[in-house]
Amino acid sequence: MGMTFRIWSDLMASNYKGYALLKEDDPEGECIDWFWASLNEDDVYPKEFLEELMQMAEDVRTGKEEVIPLDEDFFDRINNLIGDIYSDELSGED
Repeated sequence: MGMTFRIWSDLMASNYKGYALLKEDDPEGECIDWFWASLNEDDVYPKEFLEELMQMAEDVRTGKEEVIPLDEDFFDRINNLIGDIYSDELSGED
């Protein structure tokens, strides 16, 4: 998203320097192409997913959905179950 905003600001300020790689390239055209290409790089969630997520959050906020708190030992138990797998991935071991 940040890159797309930077390219958009370059377009608005006519700052096309550095967008043309070859002498025959049009810097403005390259900047425009990079802008449109960068819009497709960000992951976008479907509207339905976001609406369902917002509804779940509202249900929790209003008490419609019961929240089950985690006990103090929860993360220790998870670490005991998968800690060795996770540390192997971090160290690069198979």
